[in-house]
Parts: sequence; C-alpha cells; structure tokens
Amino acid sequence: MFKMTILFKKITLAALALAIWLAALPLGGASAAGLKDATTPPVNQTRSNQRLETLWAREQQVYQRQGNRLDKADEFIAKVQTLIDRANGKGWDTSAVQNALNAFAAVIPSTQAAHDNGAAIVANHAGFDADGKFVDRASAIETLKSLNQVLKGTRTAMNGTGEALREAIKAFRDSHRPAAASTS
Repeated sequence: MFKMTILFKKITLAALALAIWLAALPLGGASAAGLKDATTPPVNQTRSNQRLETLWAREQQVYQRQGNRLDKADEFIAKVQTLIDRANGKGWDTSAVQNALNAFAAVIPSTQAAHDNGAAIVANHAGFDADGKFVDRASAIETLKSLNQVLKGTRTAMNGTGEALREAIKAFRDSHRPAAASTS
C-alpha cells in the first residue's frame, strides 16, 4: 500500500507538470497583419517614419541657427573690432585677435554662399509635407542627405575661423586679467 501511495504521488506530480507545460503553449494561432493592409503600418516602419520626421525637424533647426549666426556676423565683427580698438588705445598687443578676426571676416561671404544653398531644400521639403510629416521615404531621405551636406559645407567653409577667434579672445582676456588683490 505504501508503494502505491508513492507511485500515485509521482504520477499526480508528473500530470501536474505536464498540465502546466501545456497551459504555457498557445492554443490559438496568431499572425501579423498583411503587407497590403494600409491602415496600420508595421511598427518598425512607423518608428522609422517618426525618426525621419525628427531628423528633419532637427536639421531645420540647425539650418535656422546657422542662418541666424551668419545674419549677425557683421554686427559681431563690428563689436569685436570696437573692443580691439579700445584695447589698442590702452597700448595692448591685439595682433593675435586682429588676425583671427580678419580671417573670420574673410570667410563669411563664402560661408553665406554655402549656407544659401539650403534655402531651396528647406522650401521644397521633398518627402515631407508642410507640417514636416513624412510623405515619401526615398525623397525624404534624399532631402535629409542634401540638407546635411549643406550644413557640413557651411561648417567647412568656416574653416575653423570661428573657433580660432574664440580661442584668441580667450587667450587675450586671460593675459590681461587684473591681478587678484592680495590680502595681508
């Protein structure tokens, strides 16, 4: 009788394990929507479209920011020149800052020309509607690539002169800081 109880317990335990394992298996079939179903695009395609829209918005912001900086370049150059003239009046050596400013001012026309090429791309916005929503994948990708090339071309046209001017101004400021008052 004792052996029978142990056998019965083992069979019951095995049956429960089998039942749990079978319960984990799906009973009904599941299938994805067909590709011809235009109402709900696949998840990966939706994410890809949202990514294109996000990239388009970001590229337009960068293009706008570059344009704003180029529009204010003459005003910036005049302010820096005023500061250089004031420092020259004090007898300070401003040759490094002046050379950096001259190089910066010299590249502005070519940089503006490189930047202006993007205006037509932004105006046409091929692959996107007026609200920046994705319309055509191939056109959208080509538009993004074109605008990105314009942005890179604009940075290349600057040839690092903006950074060089910033560094020259920083070095000038550091060398002409008033000495800290010593406390005794």
